[in-house]
Amino acid sequence: MRLFHVSEECDIEVFKPRIPDRADMDKSVGLVWAIDEERLPNFLTPRNCPRVTYHIGNNTTKADIQNFFTSSQSNHCIVIENSWFNAMRSTTLYLYEFDTADFELQDDIAGYYVSKTAQKPIAKYTVTDLFSELFKRNVEIRMVENLWDIADKVKNSTLNWSLCRMGYAQPKTSK
Repeated sequence: MRLFHVSEECDIEVFKPRIPDRADMDKSVGLVWAIDEERLPNFLTPRNCPRVTYHIGNNTTKADIQNFFTSSQSNHCIVIENSWFNAMRSTTLYLYEFDTADFELQDDIAGYYVSKTAQKPIAKYTVTDLFSELFKRNVEIRMVENLWDIADKVKNSTLNWSLCRMGYAQPKTSK
């Protein structure tokens, strides 16, 4: 297993534990967050890019695979808004890889791992073409005007999913 932190910052030497922002987490313990390689595509976008991501899980039905994927070669999809296309083309990301020894699983579906101790990366990789990096990983990429319809559909599916940075998404439209 490999663990990464994705950033637009190129010069991070040490990751120090931070108190989580999430209301459902213990505010007395700082954490360093990492993502496993399988779910790394969820973060191969500009930081604030709103996105709906999903992948095939153990309980995903054949019907949902047929409804949500256009290629049998893909098991992961990222949906972003059209307005983020240029940012996707121009953003450089840095993948900081960690030694896995001090990390524990925080969320199996999301692929989140946490450490309570400061972490020094063991490697750093530069990604200058986000689309190519996603294509290399056989990730389907969809561009839509508004994310809310697909978000609602994915939440009601048997897929493993994540909604990221939706506070930056276009407002929900009424039908």
